[in-house]
Amino acid sequence: MAFDGTWKVNRSENYDKFMEKMGINMVKRKLAAHDNLKLVITQEGNRFTVKESSNFRTIDIVFELGTAFAYSLADGTELSGTWSLEGNKLVGRFKRVDNGKELNTVREITGDELIQTYTYEGVEAKRIFKKE
Repeated sequence: MAFDGTWKVNRSENYDKFMEKMGINMVKRKLAAHDNLKLVITQEGNRFTVKESSNFRTIDIVFELGTAFAYSLADGTELSGTWSLEGNKLVGRFKRVDNGKELNTVREITGDELIQTYTYEGVEAKRIFKKE
């Protein structure tokens, strides 16, 4: 699958505003802007394994398309939701456990980049990854 591989964050768009809307304090936002996030994605049928490593943590996330699971962001925000494959996009629909508000994520491959788009309360941000 096109998502398989090692992806390193290259740049971000509107990420600080997105994190601010999420309620992340300024110190954590400044650190997160330089987190050196790397994703190692492998897919076997409907099962994905994503190894996320950054300056803050390294975790393995395993999920099956369409099956709900719990996940916590690097700042500790708890989410629950699902990933689905819609055409050539991985679409994540999550709800925050603390306030029930939606956080949606789309991962798509465009050329040699993986573009991850986040939407929360009308604020959209992108993180663009390059394949290593």
